[in-house]
This record gives sequence, structure tokens and C-alpha cells, in this order.
Amino acid sequence: MASNPDFVQYIVDQCGGAGEVSFRKMFGDYCLYCAGKPFGLVSDNGFYVKPTGAGRKLLRCDDMRPPYEGAKPYFYIEDVDDRDYLSALVRATCSELPAPKPKKMKA
Repeated sequence: MASNPDFVQYIVDQCGGAGEVSFRKMFGDYCLYCAGKPFGLVSDNGFYVKPTGAGRKLLRCDDMRPPYEGAKPYFYIEDVDDRDYLSALVRATCSELPAPKPKKMKA
């Protein structure tokens, strides 16, 4: 089941306090980015964040689930209505993620 685009935009807006948050549709679901770093997914109208030590310290509920069949477990975030909480979680998560690789120029 694909995610509702309105729900995806709501999550992006809620995480906006962390910086420049964007998304890209991938196979019916959505990958979320903050300053170019992929930090989470929206899958079947659920919000998932990459697991990091810094993110785990901020979790209200340590619930790990795969966002789709065959995926590694991510933090499943049920409380998506607290903008400050989500922004802090995204900031903490992204602080431990590597910088995005530069795109290669096409010849």
C-alpha cells in the first residue's frame, strides 16, 4: 500500500525545525532527507527513522520495525504530532549520519 502524499508532507513539515527537509518518492514509498542526508522513510503511512545512538537517546518508545518486507529495522515513530520532538530526533539522527556523496558529473 502506498503512502498518502498529504501524510508525507505533514511529516516533512513536522521535521522542518531540523533544517532543510525534503523527500523523494521511491517505489510507492518516500525517502526523507535533511540537508541531503537520507534519515528516514514514510512507508504505508508510517514514519521510520534510521537507527543511531543519538536518536535512540531521544526516543519516547524504542520500537524497531522494518518499513517494508526485507528491510533492516528502523525506529518506528508513532507520535508524529510533536514538531519539537521530531525536529530534535532528526537533528540528532543526522548528526551521526555520513555526509552525502557528491554526485558524479555526466560526461
